[in-house]
Amino acid sequence: MRFENVVLAAIGAELPAETWSSDEIERRLQPLYQRLKLPEGRLELMSGIAERRVWQPGTVPSGPSIRCVDRAIDALGIQRREIGCLIHASVCRDFLEPATASRVHHGAGLSQDCWVYDVSNACLGLINGAVQIASLIQAGVIRAGVVVGTENSRPLLESTIHSLNTDPSITRRNVKGAFASLTIGSGSCAWLLTHRDLAPAATSLNAAIAEANTRFHDLCVSDSDSAGAGMQPLMDTDSEKLMAEGIATGVAGFEKLIRESGWQRPEIDRSICHQVGVRHRSAMLAAMGLPEDRDSVSYPQLGNTGSVALPLTVARAAAAGELMCDQRVAMLGIGSGINSVMLSATWGRTLVVGNVDEIVPSSALNVENACD
Repeated sequence: MRFENVVLAAIGAELPAETWSSDEIERRLQPLYQRLKLPEGRLELMSGIAERRVWQPGTVPSGPSIRCVDRAIDALGIQRREIGCLIHASVCRDFLEPATASRVHHGAGLSQDCWVYDVSNACLGLINGAVQIASLIQAGVIRAGVVVGTENSRPLLESTIHSLNTDPSITRRNVKGAFASLTIGSGSCAWLLTHRDLAPAATSLNAAIAEANTRFHDLCVSDSDSAGAGMQPLMDTDSEKLMAEGIATGVAGFEKLIRESGWQRPEIDRSICHQVGVRHRSAMLAAMGLPEDRDSVSYPQLGNTGSVALPLTVARAAAAGELMCDQRVAMLGIGSGINSVMLSATWGRTLVVGNVDEIVPSSALNVENACD
């Protein structure tokens, strides 16, 4: 689908204060490492992830999500009654029901005329939500909408570490299935999309595509999520096959995006992918024929933050001056399932509010943005 009047007007972001390094996680895994005689340093070496953020115990997704929504709306300065849709789209949510979006809508003081609901699609939730809001704006149903999510990795990290240290059936061979869970990080992000009339200089969304390859839905599976279940946030991931099939799905989706956008591959100024790790990034960009020096990343400092990984990386790239006025930007989402959702955009004056600058080198913070 193509968009003519939709812009990404503002981004609200929040990173937790607490940081867990990969070295710290390995120290917590000493019982496992000693029993299996595993070499230290392998977690960062294999993933390229030096650290990840975690929320304080007791944090529920709606709290940071409300703050991010507030930041995005206040940055643009529009009235809250103008927000016609609020979607909460992270993997993590407050409850099975009601929708976490209900609590965020109330906390942000939005209108009773607003569409309010949750969207869940693994690491693609926020991008799916952005496409839904963009479609409503393009159709003239609403003038502005916010998609937001908060991922909380602490319970998964703690459960995985405990399981690995206490389960005697874990071997060198089957420990690989838990590796991906140790790369997960926390964060929160909100995207405010509006009709062009409300933010004429903002980033224009050009096109969106979807690619479904669901025969591989069983390569990354979490615990049961049903009423009354004793949920334990554990995951089992076939990382090697998931990476191979995910890249194949992404390549097919990228070819669709190029056609739908009317762009040639060399005309893409900046790419932003889902943030998994160093091997995934290199292999995916090579398969797509895109240069690494024009790709923005956040995984070394944040790990894999699920549905907010790509949106937060967009925010980080903007803060670092990597996104400049009139650049053609390809946002390349891939999620377990396997699904891919991708967006093309022409960068403009998108306001970014929050502490995402904490993961931007100080030398890059004062880069002049030609759109300002």
